Amino acid sequence: MKELLSYTIGLIALLLPVPPATLLADDPLPPFSWDHVPVYAHVGKSSDDFTAAQLDFLSKHFDFIAIEKAQAVRKRGNVEAGIAEATRQIKSRNPEARVLFYWNAFLDIPGYLARKEVPADGHLMDRHGKPVMVRKTLSTYDLSRADVREWWSDVAAKAVREGGADGIFADALPQVIAPSKRNILGDEKYEALNKGLLTMMEQTQRKIGSGKLLIFNGLRGGEGRQFLPMTGGAMIEHFGHFGCTSKEKMAEDLEAMRTAAESGKIVCFKAWPGFSWLDADMMKKPSKELHELAQERITFPLACFLVAAEKNCFFCYTWGYTESHGTFDWYAEFDKPLGQPEGKAERKGWTFSRDFAHASVFVDLEARTAHIFWKPQP
Repeated sequence: MKELLSYTIGLIALLLPVPPATLLADDPLPPFSWDHVPVYAHVGKSSDDFTAAQLDFLSKHFDFIAIEKAQAVRKRGNVEAGIAEATRQIKSRNPEARVLFYWNAFLDIPGYLARKEVPADGHLMDRHGKPVMVRKTLSTYDLSRADVREWWSDVAAKAVREGGADGIFADALPQVIAPSKRNILGDEKYEALNKGLLTMMEQTQRKIGSGKLLIFNGLRGGEGRQFLPMTGGAMIEHFGHFGCTSKEKMAEDLEAMRTAAESGKIVCFKAWPGFSWLDADMMKKPSKELHELAQERITFPLACFLVAAEKNCFFCYTWGYTESHGTFDWYAEFDKPLGQPEGKAERKGWTFSRDFAHASVFVDLEARTAHIFWKPQP
């Protein structure tokens, strides 16, 4: 039996274009440590491949990275090739890194070769037979259809098998499950779409294999938890920004991160410096000024993360998702010793406090203030 197993594994290694150690990894989780703030990068560059300096930066500072849509599409002609090259370059520099392939679960985003193979009539129509569009430019997938789900999950599996990715970042799940879609689609179609999305996540995790990660975007307070059982984890994308600024919303997000991580899931905590790439006036400012402002404002979102973080929670702090939105800036707090948490956070009303081996953290969600006391090092 052992000989047959060895022969089978060897045959797989010969037939597939990625190393068997990557395919058959027992532990798909990215490296995690409390030594310093655990961080995550989510970035893309449409104009070209990442430069050597950018690749060196990513590989040195991050063990967990998602490569965004449109990566190097202008140079390589399609997103799949761009992400595959970025993945190869990062992993050649940092073999321990886990790199995710961005794949939108609902929006038919340009630039992917796979778009040519979308099943006929596979785009979503409303109750009146008109296409369901987002921002008037992007078609959406009809996930109630088995052939669309099969196609989408096959593309994800190919990105892992042939593109070398360690997993998939599945975006836009909240857009599928949004209650407003019920009015657009009608009850029957809306329910079928939601059921189809659950099924597609199950299919995708099965096809990419237990040694690979499926991370979805869409854990928002009480929303999105139905996807946790069949995935490796989630992103909380809008903490403290984009309509999630109330103390109630922020508290719900912190609790969602804590409980998801305690159940063994990865959580990517996306924080913002009080502005985003959508703020036109801010984007006119020099990048150096934006970084300085982000440095001034990092204490509150970082403290919020720290009072609720558990093992396999990762902090992401930028004002967008391209190479010019802060991924290649660094913050002094990320170099400070942190150490193991000394228990759970203590909550009193809207305030939270928590101690780590080398830091004490306090947050007031109502006042939107915080401080982190970094204990002196010998």
